Amino acid sequence: MSEAAAAWRLADGGPVACREKLRVLEENQAELRTVLQDAFDDAILMGVDEGWMRRRLVELVEALPSPHRPASPA
Repeated sequence: MSEAAAAWRLADGGPVACREKLRVLEENQAELRTVLQDAFDDAILMGVDEGWMRRRLVELVEALPSPHRPASPA
């Protein structure tokens, strides 16, 4: 099993084995890393507290809705 496959797990705990899925997941992760780093750097350079910004980024991820659950009514 490749290192990339070991990092990505299916809902049942098994590894993602499809090369195309792994490619998409790795590309998405690389894009996210770049966008998050840019946002983080901008905030810190504008004087935002580093710890607060890290917590805020975690909160944003935790608030993402799951495509498996219907969205809450507005």
